[in-house]
Amino acid sequence: MSDGGLTMRQMQHLLGFTWTPSPTSYEDAFKVMKTALKQGANFWNGGEHYGPPDANSLQLLKAYFTKYPEDAEKVVLSIKGGMGKDHAFDGTEKGVRPSVENCVRLLGGSKKIDIFECARVDKNTPIEETMAALLKMRNEGLIGGIGLSEVRAETIRRAAKVAPIAAVEIELSLWSTDPTRNGILDACRELKIPVVAYSPLGRGFLTGKFQSPDDIPEGDRRRTFPRFQEGMFDANMKLVRALEGIANKKGVTLPQIAISWVLALEKQFDVTIIPIPGSTKRDRVLENTTVVSLADAELAEVDVILSQNPVEGERYAENVMRLSDG
Repeated sequence: MSDGGLTMRQMQHLLGFTWTPSPTSYEDAFKVMKTALKQGANFWNGGEHYGPPDANSLQLLKAYFTKYPEDAEKVVLSIKGGMGKDHAFDGTEKGVRPSVENCVRLLGGSKKIDIFECARVDKNTPIEETMAALLKMRNEGLIGGIGLSEVRAETIRRAAKVAPIAAVEIELSLWSTDPTRNGILDACRELKIPVVAYSPLGRGFLTGKFQSPDDIPEGDRRRTFPRFQEGMFDANMKLVRALEGIANKKGVTLPQIAISWVLALEKQFDVTIIPIPGSTKRDRVLENTTVVSLADAELAEVDVILSQNPVEGERYAENVMRLSDG
């Protein structure tokens, strides 16, 4: 890691440790993590709030690196935190420091946090104050670098004036194309900041495994997302079916098309982009880390499909959308 960023060109895949409604045993998770690392997916993303306090992604990571200490230096670990009760965020040092220290404590010395980012921007605290607090903690050695999450272009530019930015994490996919138009990718190119694209498979919608809202398991929080609701679900399936046509003609899977499209934006915007598909099964890791090349004609066909099949519904419920840096 350099002072400001990462040599992300060496990290073409990322493994996301996100919330899942069906528990996975540590041993099964370890197999997936080992497969990911073998496939070159050495940039791992977790969160203090991914799972309950006594069994979240940090406990899993500690268990893994305790069992396989030789892998600690092979992995770049990015952790999101800063969320308090009721999804509240406090961007002051008093609010952020306990989260950073808790994440360090949960890892128990098994692995250093290479990048720490507040999951959302505190709208009541200037981003400059939050960055100064994180810079202080970086200089103390608590974290290796500072990331940003769910931010707009203006916030990126303001934050970068205070401290080096290691990465900017945003939702970016065929399901969420706003960053290609709202200046975020342009800001990251100008400032030479790598982009971490979360939910590149549209929270599973772009895998084609959901054919109706009833296919979403009970207790799965996607049931609360507008895009998965009756009416909007059927409209959004038109996009999936159209994209499946390209995948079938090419003899690849829809997830491979989705991830490869995200990676193709690197050339268009001249910025490093790392997609972060969350995977709980070894086969999915192998599929998601097999990148296919999309010809210019195929990318143009995708553009037409996107224009003819706009996604309906917000990314999150209204109360969650209000937390975004809009």
